[in-house]
Amino acid sequence: MNEQIVILDFGSQYTQVIARRIRECNVYSIILPFNTQAKEIAKLQPKGLILSGGPSSVYAKNAPLPDKAIFKMGIPVLGICYGVQLLAHFLGGKVEPGQKREYGKGTLTIKDDACLLFTKLPAALQVWNSHGDKLTKLPKDFKPVAGTENSAYAAIENRARHFYGLQFHPEVVHTPRGKEIIANFVHKICGCGTGWTMHNYVEQAVKAIRDQVGKERVILGLSGGVDSSVAAALLHEAIGDQLTCIFVNNGLLRANEAAIVQKVFGRHFQMKLQYEEATRAFLSKLKGVTDPERKRKIIGKTFIEVFHAAMKRAGKAKFLAQGTLYPDVIESIPIAGNPAAMIKSHHNVGGLPKNMKFELVEPLRCLFKDEVRQLGLELGLPKEIVFRQPFPGPGLAVRILGEVTPSRCEILRNADSIVVEEMKATDWYYKIWQSFAVLLPVRSVGVMGDERSYDYTIAIRAVESQDGMTADWVKLPYDLLEKLSSRITNEVKGVNRVVFDITSKPPGTIEWE
Repeated sequence: MNEQIVILDFGSQYTQVIARRIRECNVYSIILPFNTQAKEIAKLQPKGLILSGGPSSVYAKNAPLPDKAIFKMGIPVLGICYGVQLLAHFLGGKVEPGQKREYGKGTLTIKDDACLLFTKLPAALQVWNSHGDKLTKLPKDFKPVAGTENSAYAAIENRARHFYGLQFHPEVVHTPRGKEIIANFVHKICGCGTGWTMHNYVEQAVKAIRDQVGKERVILGLSGGVDSSVAAALLHEAIGDQLTCIFVNNGLLRANEAAIVQKVFGRHFQMKLQYEEATRAFLSKLKGVTDPERKRKIIGKTFIEVFHAAMKRAGKAKFLAQGTLYPDVIESIPIAGNPAAMIKSHHNVGGLPKNMKFELVEPLRCLFKDEVRQLGLELGLPKEIVFRQPFPGPGLAVRILGEVTPSRCEILRNADSIVVEEMKATDWYYKIWQSFAVLLPVRSVGVMGDERSYDYTIAIRAVESQDGMTADWVKLPYDLLEKLSSRITNEVKGVNRVVFDITSKPPGTIEWE
């Protein structure tokens, strides 16, 4: 990447959001642990450096502190929240506990409109605060350029050294003009252009794949989801018939999913697609099983067995491709109060045995989800695949409460296809994170025609989320809910009642199992 901004992560829950906002400015960004040495950062030749927020206090005994040499690298620095307090702490200022903590919305009043951070912004802005400490003394040669109700030093600068600090969070949506502040930093202060686009990325990624793979063959487990689909399209663009995609039909897929995958990837893109029909293998092992964790383990173990056998039939290959994304590989050092996890591992193919000796190809590992979707469109994938909603690895098995049987799969598959069809028809499908049907192990009395029925209940789940970690239930229009209920009870044999789940996460989870 020719131009990039480095973000040092001090444990903020918003660090990934900072990176995404920078990329929305068409500038590449990477996240590194807070204690990365300055000489290692310098090797990347970044155009600027951002110090993230975090849960700690700079004066605490075990506070996460960076290599002090980062302030001598001669590149622009922007400190956000805990980051601005680090600037003060290292450069001779003072940070103390605030008499009043600032959480939530605030009003930022700009005192110096010559500050490049606020170019073309109004004199007063809504911002989002989340801090208990505050600056009480500025470092030498710094001056305040904006303040809030509780902080005279809400934004500071040392214009000569290109050092800037913000006590609020410009990266969150609750700071409506925050993206413009970040854009001013990366473009006007750091001097970055706008070269980071998925159109440009294709050329770079294709070259990198060819350099890595050479003339060797690559195997990819294709699920039909967004990540594996885009990875398949990109790999095929780079190496053509050196790629073999293996698609496993476990009998727990959505309606027409197997046919769609074969049509798009096999016939349209003319990829080498190896279709594995394994419905009987999965459903026979799930017979009589009702515990959700046992279901997941059985499905995972069976997938490995089926996939292993399929790879033998596919022939010798040196590389295994995975649709790993950037959030899956970001290294996050545990900090007291930090909600982030340790280094995450990601296995699109369910965790393969150690005796499978492959080298990994991960063509999406530097991309966020929204970038992957844009890449998919750039590669010519249909909207229905690029913008499809998340689908759990165990498939319909975790949306069938109780035993998974062929008849129950058919009931849920038919109900879920109606949910998808109607959500798409009203454009709600592409507005929210997830919407789907759940088959409950509850049968109730109903009247259908002049006859008594005793059939199953379908629950409809619709949630909005940014990352799946938290979610709010979506208030779908009554007329849409009415149509869903009417169609499901009339068209799906075995269902006589439909309910709507109005539980957010927490306390519930998005999936029912």
